[in-house]
Amino acid sequence: MVPGAAHPAMLALLALIGALLPGPGGAQTSVQPPNAIIPRGGSIMVNCSTSCDQHTLLGLETQLAKREVDHGNNWKIFELSGVQKDSMPICYSSCPNGQASALMNLTVYWFPERVELAPLPPWQPVGKHLILRCMVSGGAPRDHLTVVLLRGEKELSRQPAGNGEPAEVTVTVTVLATKDDHGANFSCRTELDLRSQGLGLFQNSSAPRKLRTFVLPTTDPHLATHRVLEVGTEWQVNCTLDGLFPVSEAEVHLALGDMRLQPTITYNDDSLLAKAWVKGKVEEEGVQYLTCAVNLGGQSRRSQERVTIYSFPAPNLTLSQPEVSEWTTVNVECEAQAGAVVTLNGAPARPPGPRAQLQLNASAEDNGRSFFCSAALEVAGQVVHKHQTRELRVLYGPRLNERDCLGNWTWQEGSQQTLRCQAWGNPTPKLNCSRKEDGALLPIGDLRPVKREVAGTYQCRATSTCGEVTREVVINVIYHQNNMAIVIPVASVIILGTVGTAAYIYNYQRKIQKYELQKARKAQEEAAMKLNTPATPP
Repeated sequence: MVPGAAHPAMLALLALIGALLPGPGGAQTSVQPPNAIIPRGGSIMVNCSTSCDQHTLLGLETQLAKREVDHGNNWKIFELSGVQKDSMPICYSSCPNGQASALMNLTVYWFPERVELAPLPPWQPVGKHLILRCMVSGGAPRDHLTVVLLRGEKELSRQPAGNGEPAEVTVTVTVLATKDDHGANFSCRTELDLRSQGLGLFQNSSAPRKLRTFVLPTTDPHLATHRVLEVGTEWQVNCTLDGLFPVSEAEVHLALGDMRLQPTITYNDDSLLAKAWVKGKVEEEGVQYLTCAVNLGGQSRRSQERVTIYSFPAPNLTLSQPEVSEWTTVNVECEAQAGAVVTLNGAPARPPGPRAQLQLNASAEDNGRSFFCSAALEVAGQVVHKHQTRELRVLYGPRLNERDCLGNWTWQEGSQQTLRCQAWGNPTPKLNCSRKEDGALLPIGDLRPVKREVAGTYQCRATSTCGEVTREVVINVIYHQNNMAIVIPVASVIILGTVGTAAYIYNYQRKIQKYELQKARKAQEEAAMKLNTPATPP
């Protein structure tokens, strides 16, 4: 233990007493306890005694507040109180045979008045060195005082507080910040180890400070949006940035010009996506700048895109008459704003310009025809389009032709068939089909199964305000009769016919044989007569 600095007068006294110390065989002076340690402001009893048994002068020299509490022939007990610092009281005695003294080493201990970890930076970049500073004021004895810097309960550094007066001392340690340090508590602690003095280990700790570490990439955010936008439209802005830590602490600022947007932010492992809608807020044409800034750890990464706001109404597409009778002339015209180029389907080829037109003689085939007009305008190097569509209605009389209503149908009885007969026209005609014989209606649609009763000739009539048309439809049904009354007579006729034919052939053959026999007999008779007739003389 190192005592405190002594007063100059005390040093002079010590020098004098040293000079008066007796040699061997002289009177002896002692002090109890020779060494002591007490808390600052405490008290202690000091016993000064001498070996001289004659009348002697015995006392205690000190600058401390003292009080004699007891004495004897050759001893005295003093109380030292309110001790604030280390001291070296001296017991002295003066005997006839000489003078003597004894030195006491009194050490004062006290705990540090201040143990504080210096404030940490609001954000510490990962991979950068961080200096931790612990400031300690007071505390003694200093050679028994140690300063410990901690991360949580883990020791980072253990250093002596230094010797000398217990003034303020700063102990530092440098650490490399990592992602794992984010949210960690750092602190410092003093340890006054007096166990060698028969006391204990006394600790004082600072309040913990939480560290926040971060990673902000050197790349700028990626802005995804349209570079050309129309006045009054709604559109989405996306801003992304990867490589952030801690990503949930990142803040995003999105703005179009002076107008701040309200993004919805989605966080992933180390990236974020900010989405915002611009809803009908841009009403002024011109160039504006879209900005996305990502802030983390007191730093920022920013991207900016140029956006051109334009106004481009749809082209004006007109028909001279949207509804006409057949063979009426119709004029179609498409026109857009200056600087635009329009195209009109069906229009003759002309030099590009903001106007196009065509003329047609409306027919039934033009009913429902759509005219499509497209206008193109170049804005900031991009071509934008607007379209307009109109439909023409043509009034024409009923149509009932072979394709839509077949005139002759032939089916097998019991088969599954579908009869189709449809009239066309504008307005849509009314169709009526009835059988000529009895006025039965034509069974249009599914015939499942086909019956022979539907056979016949039908008259179909389609009528509308634009006229009427008729068509004849014939339905043939093939069927087989299963009737024995018919089968038996037919079989009888066949059998009788067969028998009659056989009898005829038999009688015919008999007559031929009889004729041949008679002919042979006659020939024989004529030959016999020639033999019996006498020869004529020469």
